[in-house]
Amino acid sequence: MKKKRHHHAPEFAFTDKLGYCLKAAVKKKAFDILALDIRAFTSVADYFVICSGSSNRQVQAIAESIELDLKKHTYYPLGIEGFTHGSWILLDYGDIVIHIFYQPVREFYELERLWADAPKIMMHGRDEAPPPAERRS
Repeated sequence: MKKKRHHHAPEFAFTDKLGYCLKAAVKKKAFDILALDIRAFTSVADYFVICSGSSNRQVQAIAESIELDLKKHTYYPLGIEGFTHGSWILLDYGDIVIHIFYQPVREFYELERLWADAPKIMMHGRDEAPPPAERRS
């Protein structure tokens, strides 16, 4: 059986669209952040970002943070779904699709299980240190 490849944050350049997205999620205290490289599995997008918030309001704040930070770098969403309820917000940037879940909803749908074979680019959980660009001395 082939061993899964895991790419962690130190190998990742935080200067492109995906990096801006991940940093914005961390800034609003998103947890269980997972970026998946899905290019080999679908033409829908190149990357899925999946993360969680501990309340519907936090999920909305994470989505707003990502949208505003990407807008600063002239990236605009093609579509936004689910913002009003805040239990599962989807931000579609074409090559990157971001799923922001209220944690119990994420556990119910288990979206990452559907993409279990996709290489993981970044994982950032509740007890893990933030990516290098976010560490404080």
